[in-house]
Amino acid sequence: MARTRRNRRDDKPKVQRLEAKTENQKEYVRAIIENDIVFCSGPSGSGKSFVAAGLAAEHLHRGDIEQIIVTRPLVCTGKDIGSLPGELGEKIAPYLLPMKENLKFFLGQGFYGHYDNEGQIHYKPLEIMRGSTFHNSYMILDEAQNCTVDQIKMFITRMGKNSKVLINGDINQDDLRGRSGLDYCISKLDGIEGIGICQLGYEDIQRNDIIGRVLTALEN
Repeated sequence: MARTRRNRRDDKPKVQRLEAKTENQKEYVRAIIENDIVFCSGPSGSGKSFVAAGLAAEHLHRGDIEQIIVTRPLVCTGKDIGSLPGELGEKIAPYLLPMKENLKFFLGQGFYGHYDNEGQIHYKPLEIMRGSTFHNSYMILDEAQNCTVDQIKMFITRMGKNSKVLINGDINQDDLRGRSGLDYCISKLDGIEGIGICQLGYEDIQRNDIIGRVLTALEN
């Protein structure tokens, strides 16, 4: 990706650098670096959001991009966004807290606060993104297993110049009545130039080793 800021100081304080722990996570990192759009499916805790946040934070801090856009569908609430209490930011904040914590981990409280105050980190409900265009951005769609195909198409078409689109979810855990848009897009877009497809598994869960063993046993 082309740099958007040329006058960077070499002594600029570093942020926490992403260290992919497993081969699948390393493959996800490579896919993000080499492609403009990347789909990643895997169970909770396997590193989908962690890897996406780590690379987004690094590229924002280096000046490769100007902003990070984070969104997710609100299908799990069972409510229209207008019926939820509070202002727009307050409505979606609880659902995007995991990604916010990941970005804080990599940027640190100080840099996170700086970029947030400068309007370079945005949390937006997927349902209101139609009509927007995001240039020089990392665009991250989390929990995409709960998106329809039309929602994912809408999100991808928000992509402007010098941007990357990362679409994460678990195709085995959707709350939709029909086929997950994430599952459909992965099956249809695999092999297209500029699009990466990654799969993480229980063996990639790093929170605690026993989690992967428990989930594997419960599915057998």
